Amino acid sequence: MSVFVRGFGRVENVSVGGDGKGKHERGSHSDEEAHDEALRGDARDPGAHGDSRDDIETVDAEPEHVLPYEAVTEVMRAIDPNEPPPGQSPAQPSESAASPVPQPPVPEPPVQERVEQESAEQGPVAEGLSDEIPADEIPADQVSAHEIPADKLPADEVTAENEHGDDIPAEDSSATDAGAVASHNVATENVAAEDVAAEDVAAENVVAESDRLEDEPVAGLPGEGSSTPLTPEEPDGDEAIASEADTQDQPTPPSGLPAAGHVSSVRPGPVESAPTQAYSAVTPPGDRGPMAPEPEGEDSATVAIPVVAASSEQQPAPTEQPAPTEQPAPTEQFVPAEPADGDVEGQPAGKEEEKFSRMKIAVLAGAAVAILGVFYTADMLSTSGSVPRGVTVAGIEVGGLSHEDAEAKLVSELGPRVNEAVRVDAGDQQLEVVPSEAGLGVDWVTTLDRAGSQPINPFTRVMSFFTGREIGVESTVDAALLDAGVESMRTQTDRAPSEGDVVFEGTTPVGVTPAPGQTMDVQAARDELETNWAFGEVEVPVETVDVTVHQDEVDRVLAEVATPAVSAPVVFTGRDGARAVLSPENVAAVLNFEPDGEGQLATRYDTPAATALLAPQLASTETPPKDATFALGGGVPTVVPAVVGELVQWPKSLEQLPALLASVDSRSTDAVYEQAQPALTTEGAQALGIKEVVAEYTTGGFEYASGVNIRLTADIVNGALVKPGETFSLNEYTGPRGTAQGFVESGIIDNGRPDRAVGGGISQFATTLYNAAYFGGMEDAGHTEHSYYISRYPEAREATVFEGAIDLKFTNTGKTGVVIESFGSSSDVTVRLWGTKTVDVESITGPRSNPTSPNTITLPAGNACVPSGGGPGFTASDTRVITDIATGNEVSRDTRTVKYDPIPIVRCESPEPEPEPEDEPADRPAGAAPPAAPSAEDGE
Repeated sequence: MSVFVRGFGRVENVSVGGDGKGKHERGSHSDEEAHDEALRGDARDPGAHGDSRDDIETVDAEPEHVLPYEAVTEVMRAIDPNEPPPGQSPAQPSESAASPVPQPPVPEPPVQERVEQESAEQGPVAEGLSDEIPADEIPADQVSAHEIPADKLPADEVTAENEHGDDIPAEDSSATDAGAVASHNVATENVAAEDVAAEDVAAENVVAESDRLEDEPVAGLPGEGSSTPLTPEEPDGDEAIASEADTQDQPTPPSGLPAAGHVSSVRPGPVESAPTQAYSAVTPPGDRGPMAPEPEGEDSATVAIPVVAASSEQQPAPTEQPAPTEQPAPTEQFVPAEPADGDVEGQPAGKEEEKFSRMKIAVLAGAAVAILGVFYTADMLSTSGSVPRGVTVAGIEVGGLSHEDAEAKLVSELGPRVNEAVRVDAGDQQLEVVPSEAGLGVDWVTTLDRAGSQPINPFTRVMSFFTGREIGVESTVDAALLDAGVESMRTQTDRAPSEGDVVFEGTTPVGVTPAPGQTMDVQAARDELETNWAFGEVEVPVETVDVTVHQDEVDRVLAEVATPAVSAPVVFTGRDGARAVLSPENVAAVLNFEPDGEGQLATRYDTPAATALLAPQLASTETPPKDATFALGGGVPTVVPAVVGELVQWPKSLEQLPALLASVDSRSTDAVYEQAQPALTTEGAQALGIKEVVAEYTTGGFEYASGVNIRLTADIVNGALVKPGETFSLNEYTGPRGTAQGFVESGIIDNGRPDRAVGGGISQFATTLYNAAYFGGMEDAGHTEHSYYISRYPEAREATVFEGAIDLKFTNTGKTGVVIESFGSSSDVTVRLWGTKTVDVESITGPRSNPTSPNTITLPAGNACVPSGGGPGFTASDTRVITDIATGNEVSRDTRTVKYDPIPIVRCESPEPEPEPEDEPADRPAGAAPPAAPSAEDGE
């Protein structure tokens, strides 16, 4: 049931949250109206009038019994002696009492001790219901643990409330506090739930809500200038949820009893910020039933005791709490939580200090940022337009200078380096390169552009005080000179790997230490020079090429092969006891080693060199083979049978050489002999068809010396065989024609005038051989006429030769072989071709044309001067017609035209008179020197 307390009015929506705050809200009816309605007994349906009290969700979910005015005053003063009576602000002294004398605070015992003490004093809960204790006899510190019977309160201060929420006199009310008793446990549970939930929410909202309540007046309170009655505030979200759940879980009280959770409102007087806590000592609902009426005469009021907070300031209204689920009613008494030490208005003690610290840090941080901003701006303005700080170019500091000053400094300090040698490290090689000679220079403007503009990033600007930035040099390049310089470096740095080897110094084997090679990367070296030459040192990349034969293999070959090989001579025994000896010196000459590509040294034996050393020593024991030949005497050619030879087969004999060189005991073996077949066997010679003279030609009129050379050549060529399809070469067949072969000095034509040389006169044999081949139907494979016409030769049908320069060649195009028979006398020389005649050949000489006159040449008298009467020059031609003998058909017709130069008139004069200038030939450019060697027109 509800009660009216004088000075407060009806208490409604009194709550105690976990943050120690409370709310006092006025109802929608005034106290007088509610009291009149209660006296009239106007029974109305609570829900019909929409009483807002049914919708008010409070933390305390049961009706509260309120103590009389005096009891409340005593309780409040017992809690805080300085606390003014309800309805009186702290600034207004009570009219009924003088200002209380301040008393020292009495320390309260711990919460648990107070709970136990109060429980002991109360005794069993059931007994407390029948034993009424006068309110004036309840100690102030225990008033919260007892219930005051309603008949002990003055009649003008006690009212009741029916089921419609109307106030009626307490004595007219037949309802008991059974509803309150049943709701006590729920209220106790809601208080505990509120403590937990409100602690989470209040910490977040307490500061903002306290500020709001300090600035805004509480609506409808007396003394605040408002006549509007106090109305319930909308609860916070969390409180609403908690209260709604409490209301839903509670059973509906019987008619005439106040609804669970409804508490009378306080009026009049200002609302204090101290929360109010309700206490009740009743029998739990489980003992009497949730709606069982109290025994008659035991109607008692629930005491509503304000809990004084540490501050008298107004507190914000508690937030709406979610309704907890219905739980069994606890039997233990609820003890209100004491405010923690240092809590002010529900805030932690360090809240203000933490807020102040944050503000202080923010102010300091802002000041620091402002100071840094000033320095940053000043630094930006002072360095504007200059090279960024910390920049270096090839080690030269230019940071902070203007571009003009920086360029001047670079030209002064960096410019001379262009002509100074730069050291180049290429592997294990060290070279020097002069940049200017390699086509390198400095692009001053582009180099400074590398530095960029002033950085905007503050961190970069700060770091520039402590760090540097090298930007290098932008080079100007002459590509051709730079490529040439790099190529010159490459020739000095590149080397092939030196493989491990064993060589002989005399007869002593020596190991060669392996050394890796290296190859320079040309493009990378070019880039390095272009980029880094200004630093004075450049390292160009080289690639190392490793060896395949290492030192261990060298040591093995030296010990196992080379040293035993030259320890003693090697002997090859031939027929009749003949011996061929390979001495240690010879062994060192024919023995060598080469890498095999698999990391080993392979032994190589120079077989031709060994054969050349050994064969002459056993030549007397051999029978050389002889080819079949043709005997041409008696006018009929005959075949001379071939001879099969017997020769030492040195390749087979030398197969034993490795074993002989490796042995230290037996170093001798027998030479291997085998038959050697001739190149032309008897049968082969008989099948060539050599049976008749095919062609013959004779020339004469040569001097003695020339005759010697001509006859010697004829003897060499005599018997030469030209097989079908083969080409005969005079120079190749005769070989060298020097004094060693018996040739002598004779007349030649040198540079257009007569001269003398060893082998002179052989051109006459060449002319004779050419004409024999001409009429024998041979194919011309190459010949050259004399530059001057010689009267003993036919026009346009002659040839000259000169060793190593001019040759005579022809090819046998027939199906049978051709044998050359040549011989000479003191006055002439004859060449005859033997074979099988199949064609007839006719020569047609054309008329001379384009005659030219000779020049006169005067030379100093002596052996070098051969006088000559000269002769005219002209052009001649010759046509060869070949006819097949069997058919008479013409096979071919070829014409050859030859231009002969005039023979100069040569005069040999004494050196005493002044020599006259030589007359240059008409066809020779003025000032042209005569050739040192015979030209193509000259011959022997």
